[in-house]
Amino acid sequence: MDIKFDETAINRVKPHLGNNKRLLLTFEDGVGAYSQHAMIHMQVQFSINIISNDMAIDEYDTTLTSNLGDVLIKGYSKEDLDDGLVISYNDKLNTLTLTGNGGVIDSNLGFIDFTDPNGVKENPAR
Repeated sequence: MDIKFDETAINRVKPHLGNNKRLLLTFEDGVGAYSQHAMIHMQVQFSINIISNDMAIDEYDTTLTSNLGDVLIKGYSKEDLDDGLVISYNDKLNTLTLTGNGGVIDSNLGFIDFTDPNGVKENPAR
């Protein structure tokens, strides 16, 4: 399983990446330090997270490849993913979307840079 970021999603995410950072695709289930919404939503929800290399990745035990580098996930979240994963940017709605071969997985994919003090506050999916 791998993930393809479209060009506009790359332009949104890549400026936050660097040599000492990791890319996560977080299943928002309330498990772990980076999950934000488990008690609010009763639907499948994911977010893209940027963390520094020295931040904990205890729950993130599976690596997916992408055109932006490795993406860490909680292994059990593969049950809610699909082959042919694509993350695209919808400029009309200012949202990221996660799709797979079966269709839309999350139409309002969160984006949180945990290395930025305002990262959680600036999450567009809030």
